Amino acid sequence: MPLRSDIRKVMVIGSGPIVIGQAAEFDYSGSQAVKSLREEGFETVLVNSNPATIQTDPDTADTVYVEPLTPGILEKIIEKERPDGILPSMGGQTGLNLVSELADLGVLEKYDVKVLGTSVSAIKTAEDREGFARLMESIGEPIPPSRAVESVEEALQAAEDIGYPVIIRPAYTLGGTGGGVAHNPRELEEVAGFGLSVSMIHQVLIEKSLLGWYEYEYEVMRDRADNCITICNMENLDPMGIHTGESIVVAPAQTLRDQEHQTLRSAALKIIRALKIEGGCNIQFAVNPQSWEYYVIEVNPRVSRSSALASKATGYPIAKISAKIAVGLTLDEIRNDVTKTTPASFEPALDYIVTKIPRWPFDKFKTADRRIGTQMKSTGEVMSIGRTFEESLQKAIRSLDIRRHGITADGRRTWPLEKIREGLATPTHDRIFQLYDALKQGMTVEEINELSGISPWFISKLGNILEMEKTLEAAGPEGVTEDMIFRAKRLGFSDYQLAHLLGIDYDSARKLRKRAATPAYKMVDTCAAEFEAKTPYYYSSYEAVDEVKVKEGRKVLLLGSGPIRIGQGIEFDYCCVHGVLALREMGYEAIMVNNNPETVSTDYDTSDRLYFEPLTLEDVLNIIEKEKPLGVIVQFGGQTPLNLAVPLAKRGVKILGTSPESIDTAEDREKFTVILKRLGIPQADYGTGYSYEEAREIAHSIGYPVLVRPSYVLGGRAMEIVYDDEQLEEYMAEAAQISPEHPILIDRFLEGAVEVDVDAVSDGTDVYIGGIMEHIEQAGVHSGDSACVLPPQTLDRTVLG
Repeated sequence: MPLRSDIRKVMVIGSGPIVIGQAAEFDYSGSQAVKSLREEGFETVLVNSNPATIQTDPDTADTVYVEPLTPGILEKIIEKERPDGILPSMGGQTGLNLVSELADLGVLEKYDVKVLGTSVSAIKTAEDREGFARLMESIGEPIPPSRAVESVEEALQAAEDIGYPVIIRPAYTLGGTGGGVAHNPRELEEVAGFGLSVSMIHQVLIEKSLLGWYEYEYEVMRDRADNCITICNMENLDPMGIHTGESIVVAPAQTLRDQEHQTLRSAALKIIRALKIEGGCNIQFAVNPQSWEYYVIEVNPRVSRSSALASKATGYPIAKISAKIAVGLTLDEIRNDVTKTTPASFEPALDYIVTKIPRWPFDKFKTADRRIGTQMKSTGEVMSIGRTFEESLQKAIRSLDIRRHGITADGRRTWPLEKIREGLATPTHDRIFQLYDALKQGMTVEEINELSGISPWFISKLGNILEMEKTLEAAGPEGVTEDMIFRAKRLGFSDYQLAHLLGIDYDSARKLRKRAATPAYKMVDTCAAEFEAKTPYYYSSYEAVDEVKVKEGRKVLLLGSGPIRIGQGIEFDYCCVHGVLALREMGYEAIMVNNNPETVSTDYDTSDRLYFEPLTLEDVLNIIEKEKPLGVIVQFGGQTPLNLAVPLAKRGVKILGTSPESIDTAEDREKFTVILKRLGIPQADYGTGYSYEEAREIAHSIGYPVLVRPSYVLGGRAMEIVYDDEQLEEYMAEAAQISPEHPILIDRFLEGAVEVDVDAVSDGTDVYIGGIMEHIEQAGVHSGDSACVLPPQTLDRTVLG
């Protein structure tokens, strides 16, 4: 079909600030969509309020508005720009809610703006729990016994009729906000009351609990000619009762038999057709592991976190294709950018296993409730690719940047059996480690399955890792064979884990491993090698055939920032993408290494070559040895790559940009003070402590209150204002990990001071000041938590000069 002739200008709604449940994936989706629309000749207008995004760059869309995402503001922009169409499905729940409100207010009709992709009626049917239930019933798709209610009294009656426990699902909310599980009327009153208050239409669904059922997701696509395909199916390792954003997810699904897969696939295609969605859609199912009975749980009539994961897992750009479908193209008319020969109507095929693990912020919030359930608490996620589940899982764990080198054998303590049983029954963010330790403590697969509800298939795979751990430990450095090492690498063991199990240092383990095995790099090609792929998107595995064709020329490796977390967010991906673009403009081949599926930097066409790998010393060195770049840039990805600067430099890798010595000088207070004194710049009294006794002595000499923090951390992690010896001792015991390389910094706390940020760039000679920002809150509030204004409003020229 030809492109729609009734549309010339399209407005794309962004998702606004990052919140739990709505993170960097919508910058990726929105950026892809705008780029896709411009490729087809459409004028684009983008509206978003988040300045830390690629999509709000002035040259991403034809016109960019950095404005509040409210119906009133959007109406003013529509009145000024007069777009012919509006695309809400790239802006997450925010985009859907806004376009629904604009339709209800009559704004879209007043200005003759057509809703593209997902229609308003489809949005309302999918989001309105009662309407969705009626639609599923009309097409013969089973849903759990449920009732939509609009008051706590109605909720109590519904639960009594359905039977406890029940799931509470608010309409028009994000990340499970306001939802939960109620086992009795008292719990229901509390959860339903809150759920009703956060629902845009003051409605919640009271639904039969399916705790313990397996959860599967299908990403599906439909065009206006009613062509439908399945992009990918995914399996939640955690059973129902854990939000999919809180669960470890694998793709493709591992425990479905073909018959069940075909049943769910057919159901998913039937549902997207019934909703008449044009573009991408995510459908979630619950399956009884005993009877294989299934229920439809939820439909997201838009691109989502799962869409971004499926896009990166398969190489199929869901947001890009959805945008083209929204303006009239059909799947058979759109070319697959990866193969360059097949149409987008070909369903992707995977010959590898992808694992996603959420990244939780509990390192910042020590006293937070660490139990996971129907509401999201994670701030980001990592993705890894391997040829076995064990390999993919262990790579994902070390991608998290939580000082774990895998699921085991990295010096961490084993959980006591009592704590393990508690954690299996009432899951926390540490559940995967407790699963492994349960096997280590002698629990059977059946016992673990009964307590956790997790499929025996996954538990038995952890058993394979445990057997290899025992084999290596028993062999020791003298008895270990090359075959043992090769088999361990196939199961995802890192060189650090090998060193720990064999009782040798890291560099010795690396040399030993390199004699036995080196990684091969495989291509993500959407077609399981059926067709030749053109897109250089790779992952490592320990196999014979390497698919990377190394090119000669000027190459630079750039390290990304990993998962979104507090203190290291989407702004670093923004920096990475611009670093890549600048390198390419200057004629360098830009090679990106990152592991976050939500980001623009991990799009297959952002860099010249993409390695979807953990940001660890081992994995980065392997890529460097493969590619032999001129050097590595570590300064755009936040603290994670900065921490690799010195270890890489010690092993002969050239660090481009800010040198490891300069990084160390900025982080090491003693060295930094020497520079300030030489320049005549005053600083607050300070000291560096390597023990509680030293820290106490420094605090006494400075005088309380003092600001204490570890060195080499991001986002103010473990930074605290301390007022006396008792608090200092408690801080040193709980928050700090002291070593000769990482001492504790103690500064005089400047009460009543005004904090200012100065952003500058230098070529080593000249310095350019990009901006000076004045904090509204006084010193003592982290810059990431403080409101600020640019330019400064209360500082005089003497201070600024």
